[in-house]
Amino acid sequence: MKTLTPTEQKYILHWGEMGARWGINRTVAQIHALLFLSPEPLNAEVIATTLGVARSNVSTSLRELQGWGIVRAVHVLGDRRVHFESTKNVWELFRTIVDQRKRREIDPTLETLRKALDGLDGHQALGLLAFDCAGRRTVLGDEGVQQEIGVIGKELGDVPYGGFYTNGEIARLRGSLGMHHFTLVTLALA
Repeated sequence: MKTLTPTEQKYILHWGEMGARWGINRTVAQIHALLFLSPEPLNAEVIATTLGVARSNVSTSLRELQGWGIVRAVHVLGDRRVHFESTKNVWELFRTIVDQRKRREIDPTLETLRKALDGLDGHQALGLLAFDCAGRRTVLGDEGVQQEIGVIGKELGDVPYGGFYTNGEIARLRGSLGMHHFTLVTLALA
């Protein structure tokens, strides 16, 4: 187990709470904070014991952080276990997170919008309705919602649009059991 100073403990707890506000799992954010602070790469067992979380939760969280591109696996001479380290450059970290959020949140919005407009078979759009899962608002936050609205407005130009949040799923992927969360469904009208 790695011994943390009181300041490091506060930082890790705070980063976990901030992550939760941004729609990131608290443990994922805490693991990132620990790796960001650590001067050397840490293995999953050390991370689990230091933070007092389940080893399986650490593995899942590390995969998510690797998917974001802000944590990478490294090997340490004399140790067969995989160790992990965080990007230390704050500006690189910020750029990577912004790029990933765009890829995960804005790009799918544009794809959904374009599919709705393509469904008009060349007819001029008279308007567009957007049905947004209420869970997406939690993930995107006010700033993300405003950014998404701006992207939609830019893509539509003069076409009027509006929408609302729903407390349930509008579309299903696989029958009654195929629920999906954080979706945006659009309907283009001609």
